[in-house]
Formats: sequence, C-alpha cells, structure tokens
Amino acid sequence: MGWFRAGSSIAKLAVRRTLSQGGSYAARSRAFSAQNRYFHTTFFKSKAQAAPVPRPVPLSKLTDSFLDGTSSVYLEELQRAWEEDPNSVDESWDNFFRNFVGQAATSPGISGQTIQESMRLLLLVRAYQVYGHMKAKLDPLSLEQREIPDDLDPALYGFTEADFDREFFLGVWRMSGFLSENRPVQTLRAILTRLEQAYCGTIGYEYMHIADREKCNWLRDKIETPTPMQYNRQRREVMLDRLIWSSQFENFLAAKWTAAKRFGLEGGETLIPGMKEMFDRAADLGVESIVIGMSHRGRLNVLGNVVRKPLQQIFSEFSGGTRPVDEVGLYTGTGDVKYHLGTSYDRPTRGGKRLHLSLVANPSHLEAVDPVVVGKTRAKQYYSHDVDRTKNIGVLIHGDGSFAGQGVVYETLHLSALPNYTTGGTIHIVVNNQVAFTTDPRAGRSSQYCTDVAKALNAPIFHVNGDDLEAVVHVCELAAEWRQTFHSDVVVDIVCYRRFGHNEIDEPSFTQPKMYKVIREHPSALQIYKQKLIESGQVTKEDIDKLHDQVNRILNKEYTASKDYVPKKRDWLSAFWAGYKSPEQISRVRNTGVKPEILKTVGKAITTLPETFNAHKQVKKIFGDRAKMIETGEGVDWAVAEALAFATLLVEGNHVRLSGQDVERGTFSHRHSVLHDQESGETYCPLDHVVMNQDPEMFTVSNSSLSEFGVLGFELGYSMENPNALVMWEAQFGDFANGAQVIFDQFVSSGEAKWLRQTGLVVLLPHGYDGQGPEHSSARLERFLQMSDDNPYVIPEMDPTLRKQIQECNWQVVNVTTPANYFHVLRRQVGAAYLITIVF
Repeated sequence: MGWFRAGSSIAKLAVRRTLSQGGSYAARSRAFSAQNRYFHTTFFKSKAQAAPVPRPVPLSKLTDSFLDGTSSVYLEELQRAWEEDPNSVDESWDNFFRNFVGQAATSPGISGQTIQESMRLLLLVRAYQVYGHMKAKLDPLSLEQREIPDDLDPALYGFTEADFDREFFLGVWRMSGFLSENRPVQTLRAILTRLEQAYCGTIGYEYMHIADREKCNWLRDKIETPTPMQYNRQRREVMLDRLIWSSQFENFLAAKWTAAKRFGLEGGETLIPGMKEMFDRAADLGVESIVIGMSHRGRLNVLGNVVRKPLQQIFSEFSGGTRPVDEVGLYTGTGDVKYHLGTSYDRPTRGGKRLHLSLVANPSHLEAVDPVVVGKTRAKQYYSHDVDRTKNIGVLIHGDGSFAGQGVVYETLHLSALPNYTTGGTIHIVVNNQVAFTTDPRAGRSSQYCTDVAKALNAPIFHVNGDDLEAVVHVCELAAEWRQTFHSDVVVDIVCYRRFGHNEIDEPSFTQPKMYKVIREHPSALQIYKQKLIESGQVTKEDIDKLHDQVNRILNKEYTASKDYVPKKRDWLSAFWAGYKSPEQISRVRNTGVKPEILKTVGKAITTLPETFNAHKQVKKIFGDRAKMIETGEGVDWAVAEALAFATLLVEGNHVRLSGQDVERGTFSHRHSVLHDQESGETYCPLDHVVMNQDPEMFTVSNSSLSEFGVLGFELGYSMENPNALVMWEAQFGDFANGAQVIFDQFVSSGEAKWLRQTGLVVLLPHGYDGQGPEHSSARLERFLQMSDDNPYVIPEMDPTLRKQIQECNWQVVNVTTPANYFHVLRRQVGAAYLITIVF
C-alpha cells in the first residue's frame, strides 16, 4: 500500500488534469438523494457545448498520461506478467490485479470496471477518510459555515449520476474497513451512502495523520462497519437515565440558588453520560483507577453524578456550609469555592466491577491541573505495580479556548511518550462551547480546530455533535478502547454550546448576540433524545416521567438533609496520608543517621563501575575520587552526600525520584548519576544497583523535556500520591523556577490551605555566582517569601541580609552549609508532609 499513500496526492492532481482536458467545470452542483443523504457532484461541461464525461476505457486503451506518472505500457506489462505468473510482480500489485481484474472477470455485474475507475474510487474513499470530518454535522447550533472540500465530490473522480447504480469492487491489500478484501460488491450509491454515514454524520474522525497502518486499520474497522452502530433498548434506557440526572442536577441548582455562580453544564449535558459510559467501558477493559482533572465548567455535575460526591455536601456548600467539628487536631484550612474542589469515590460500574475515581482539585488557572493529574497517575502505576500501565489512567477535561491557548497543554502532551513520564496514554475530553468567555474561536486560535495541537502526538481526534447523545457515548467508548489497545493519548471533542454566560449571572448577548438568539430557541439534548426514543417506540412518555420524578425525589431528599450536614473529617484525603500532622501540629523529628559500615557498603556500590564500561576519562577520575572519599570519610562533597542519601533510602526500601532539565549529569556537571559508555553509547546508573534485584523504577533520575510548568506540575502530582518517598524536581538554574510560577502559587504554596492536599515535594534550585548575569545568580528566593502559609522549609546557603528577610516572614530556616547537613535533610524528607526548597 506504500504506492497508494505516497502517490495519492499526485494521483488526485492527475485526475483533475485528465478530466479537465478539453473542457472546464461548471460552477453549479447537483445533489443526488440516497437514503436521505445527499451527494454533491459537479458536471463536466465542454467549452463548446455540454457533453457527458468521457466513459472509462479498458486497460489496453489507456493513454500514456494516465495519472500523469504511470504509463499504460507499464501497467499493461505488469498485468501481462501477472497473468502469466502472479509471483513475478510485487505483492501489492498481485493483490491489486487479483482484486480488480480477477474479480471483474468472475462478476458480470462489474465487468465494466476499469483500472482507472478502481484507482479513482480508491482515491474517493481515501478523501472521505481524510476530509469527511469537514462535511460532518458537528455544530448543534448550525452556525458554523464550512466549505465542503472538492475532494468529496464524486465528479472530481470522473463519476456521474449514471454510475451510481453500477456495482464496484473495492478490495485492497492489507487494508481494513471499506477497502478490505472481504467486502462484497456494492453499487457506487451504496458505497457513497455508507461513506456519508460513517464520516459525515454527527461524528467527524481525524486519524489519517497517524503514520501507522495498524492503528489506522483498527480505526477503520471501528468506523467503516457494514451498517451503522445501533444501541439496544436497555442501553438507551441507561443513557436516558444518566442524561436526565445530568440535566435535572443543573435545573435543581438553578432553581434553589438562582444568583449563585456554578459554571453549569447546560448545553453540554451529554458529557456526563459520555463519561459514565467511557468509565464503564474502561473498567471492562481492565482499568481499576481513574484520575480526573478539569476546570470549573460542569465540575459540580461531574462531582455529583460521576465521582459521586454526596449531594447533601454539595448543597451544603451552596448554602455556606459549616466547619468540621469534634475531630482533634483537625486542620480545615481556608477553603475554596465549591467548583474548585475535588473528591474520590469507589464507583460500581455497569459490568459489575468497582472503579476508584479521584477528581484532583484545580484553581481558576485553566489547564494548570493537567500535569498534576498525569504525575499522580504515573505514581499510582508505580505503587500498584501497574507495569503495563493498563490499570490506572488519567482523564483530562478541557475547554476549547484553553486547550488551544494554554501552553501547559502542549507541555503536558509532550510528556506522554517520554519513558519516565508516560502513563500509557491520557484520554482528553474537550467541552467545546464554541466560545471562550467572550472570545470567538477566530480570535482565540489560528488552527481550524481547537484540538489541532494534539496532532503533534499522532493522537486520533473524534469530533462529535454534543446534541447527539448516542454519538457522544460511542466516541467516549471508542476512546477508552483506543487507550487500552494502543496505550497512547486520544481526544474527544464534544462540540456543544453554553446556554448561559461564562457564569449564570453573566450576559452573553453583549458579545455573541447571534449565537444566543439561536440558543434561546434551541431544544436541550434531553428534549432531543426523549423525542427520539418516543418516536422509536422503545420508551413511552410515562416511562420518562417516572424517571424525572425519581430523580427529583432524590434531589429534594438530599437538599433537606444538607441543612443538617456537618463534615466530620477531611473527606477525601488519600489513605496514604492518614495520620500525618497538619500545619497546626508539631511533627516528631526523625533520626536520619546511618551507621558507618552501611555508608561504606552503599558507597562502594555507587562508586564502582563495571569493568567493561568505558567511562569518560574525567568521569572515571571523579568516581575514583569519590571512592576515596567513601573509604576515608574525608572531603565528602555535595554530590557524594546526595548520592549517599539516595542510596541509604533505597536500602531502607524507599522510592527515590529526581526529575528536571539535565539532572542526570547535573547543570554544573556535579552529579553524574547516569554515565555514558564512550564507545557504545550505552548508559549505566550506579544507583540502580544498590540492592539485589532492585526494581528498575525504585530509583529514577530523568532528564525532562525543556519545561518548568509541566514537569514541576507532574512531580507535584507524583509526590501527592504517597508520602513515603523522596520526590524531587530540580530547575536547570534556580532562577528558571519562575517558568512554573503558577504551580508554585496555586498548588505548592496554598494547596493544603485551600484543598487539604499535602505534599512532600523537594525543589532543588541550583545557581552559581559565576558571572552569568542576573538570570543565573541567586534562585530569586524573594519569590518564595509569600509561601509561608503551609510552612515550607528553605535550606539555603545565603548571605545574612536574605536570611534576615526570610526569618521575618516566619520561615523555618535550616542552615545547610555542609554536605553532611544536605545528606540529613534529604533523608528526613521521606515521610514528611511539607515542602522543602533547597538552594545551592
């Protein structure tokens, strides 16, 4: 099939030239009805007078200009050789002639099919695969006017209305879907009808940018089914129930708290049943835990209906709530608005399994939570020994404006295939309101779709009309199947609308008057689906009314109970953090000392290189000097102290992870934790060989992508999963930490106060007074002075003036002026619930 993919563009140009010789295209088009679908075609018009398109000719009469690059003589010779001995031609041509010529010889109905028509029909099918999404009916408001590509016009390939009822064979070597060899002979009308149903309905598929035949064929098998997908009555009743819950939840909040901001999901209600069906399918495929990240739009609905946060607790928060009582040492923090909070829950699935769901808290900074979710997911995979990365997955819900506009999205996407950051694929869902606050798409992005950024990863993208519930459910299930099959990212773009303003008290008609005039008259997704089921005869109006009444009874019952609701504990703290002290309590001081004989034993392990390893001569000298330090106990430098801290923690069974730009060697060439053979290029990490049969991931040191925001967020999420580990992020230079300032401000310095989220992350900020200017000098500790709320520790080697500034901010300053102190500080951090920033 290489000839087909590589030559398709040339072939299309050639088709245009061949059909345009001696004539021109008329500027009119006609539509042919076929099972309530329409095919747009353009008729060929002679310069002198109207005339039919020239009929395709047999192979023997082809002109040398066929496809502007394939000689008819060459094709004839290939066919003649194939007829004498099929093994004498390439396998691809053998399949081509066997399918088209051989099939035509045995099927009277297609005896007139020519090689030209076969090639052109292949190109037409491929055009639907590539451009069909451009014709799909994605906008529920029908406001978007998109030009249908000429490539979808059958006339471009020489087909006329007279050809629509002719039969054609489409089998192609090593292809799936419409082009598979086992598909029956069909009329052109039937082929076009099914192509329109598959690619131009309420789902638009983008996957032909993926340069992987297996992945594309897998999708073709799912998309190009012989008949359209249909759900049975039982599944439809479940979807209806879930859509009613989604809709009634928003209606209930709107009725009870009319002036409250809730950033409701009206206009995108199908997200909820879509997520539920996705999670059910994922559980059937082996997923046991899902970490979810999202911003404010629809968050309360997801909290209540998907992650099952108690409804009475949500309602209590709307009414102002009450502070927890009767718990000794309870730290309640400052709190945050209800649409920033998270929760966790073990949810039963339709298939009878239990699925752990956790929704990570997120600030108003859209997309900031993305790397945090991915890091937390990776940590869950490590602690649960999920080596294949099939039991724990991350799901991120985005907005259209932020997915295209926020740089951290790109930073997070590009962690997806990095060996020490991959989670085996994240599922991305875009709640595409077609407007970002007050900004239209044409002012918010340069690309056609808000999801185009994901093409850089070769991720498939499923655009779907948010008013079509069953289409939303279908692509959500398909996304789960893709993730579990290929362990890579996938995007679902739910094209919907926002029934009200950015929040419920905002007036959207100031800036989008035309859109909101249409929205005011537009039926909800629930109204559309109820009508569909009633017309199908599968559900009656009485059935629907019963479901409505049941949901309303539960909502009212929970509302009544919310008036007396008092939280008794920190409801959603991770089990790993149970028993850890809050900022209002004093923790015990751990003994961080290690016996000399243990230090010498591990020291020998981390300074000994394999005899066959060809280290750089300077590195070999460094390790020789380190061995002397271990043996004599004299002159131990910072790098050796750090390595000893790591090694002793590993011996004690603790997980150690160090991540950041150039951390394997170290910015100042001081660490050398990963060595490179000067002849073979192979690598060796001494800290991977401290204990017998050491888990390869127990010690992880990894150069990151050139990112601060994304990677610090990842490591923060990783550290939040379990306190019994040493998790570190190191800036390339300490001053560069401000590239991740959103993470420092919104998560690190205030996460526990706002959301009761604890972390033991260590931040390393190396710098040096070495004449490289103000951007590489001091790590700018003054930026961290506002981070005193959660009682982090700073361990700097600093001048007295800066020390005085920090002490005035009530920081606890530990003076680390020696490698020995550095050793003890790192060891003390395992099992700690506070942040340490180390500057050196």
